[in-house]
Amino acid sequence: MTTASAPGATTAGATLPGATLVTSEQSAERVAGQTDATTRRGAGPRVRRRGGVAWLGLTPFAAYVLLFLAVPAAIAVGSGFFDAAGHPTLANLAAFADPSVLRAFGASFGLSAGSAVIGAVVGALVCWALSALRPDGFVRSMIDSAASVLAQFGGVMLAFAFIATIGAQGLVTAWLAATFHWDINAGGAFLYTVPGLVIPYVYFQVPLMVLTFMPAFEGVKTQWGEAAATLGASRATYWRRVALPVLAPAFWGSLLLLFANGFSSFATAAALISQGGIVPLTIRAQLTSETIIGLQNVAGVLALGMVVVMAVVMGAYSLLQRRAARWQR
Repeated sequence: MTTASAPGATTAGATLPGATLVTSEQSAERVAGQTDATTRRGAGPRVRRRGGVAWLGLTPFAAYVLLFLAVPAAIAVGSGFFDAAGHPTLANLAAFADPSVLRAFGASFGLSAGSAVIGAVVGALVCWALSALRPDGFVRSMIDSAASVLAQFGGVMLAFAFIATIGAQGLVTAWLAATFHWDINAGGAFLYTVPGLVIPYVYFQVPLMVLTFMPAFEGVKTQWGEAAATLGASRATYWRRVALPVLAPAFWGSLLLLFANGFSSFATAAALISQGGIVPLTIRAQLTSETIIGLQNVAGVLALGMVVVMAVVMGAYSLLQRRAARWQR
């Protein structure tokens, strides 16, 4: 006699499809969990080991920064807080009230600001022109390479180039005098003054602006202009309401970087000006001969002033770059 089985019933040794599915999923989850746990246990030491190797690779760079940057800076700044006998003192800080020191800082601020503004404006225009070129094109590659080289071109070589060009007997000076009867040095050798340093400083400020500001220009999407045009905005409105606000943090950050670059430059100025006039040259004068009577280690005090200025400028630059990076992702 055969007994009818109800739908869904099973005989001995048979398994419901649903039960089979649940069992397989649970088994897969258990296997996956065991595999993940095994992977984590095995990968943990490797990750930590790899991190330790990475830190070990940074050791030469850390040693270089410590020996050639941190320690000399600490010695230079710290020397301003000791007198001639080596006793700690704050009396040397009175050098900041000396008229010659104030004039040196004022000249450094003026030179750095002037060269930074000119370099930033000209460099921004160059970046705007380069934005129309293909990033992988020949002209763009050549200009990028030239900017990388010229941004580091300074010192005696740059000073000699400008002496041979617009010096007292320079090629351009002689040509202007012979052609237009105009002596650019009639009022004195302009190149050998603090205002005259703006010309060679701009020479390396413009390439530096191109290097630092070009990534921000590349971050401006063409789709933004197309969307603005679709909404009826003119080209001027797009630049005023969209592009310029996006580029503003990067522009001001690059301007601060140019200011810091000009404020700390020494070699070009030292090759053109024999006496003090800006803070780096005043520090050199203080190291060779104490020119402020009654105070010792004035060079360390001036170094402290430069460190404070550079810290403020670079802190502001870091904040602006962090804000500008939002649009470059």
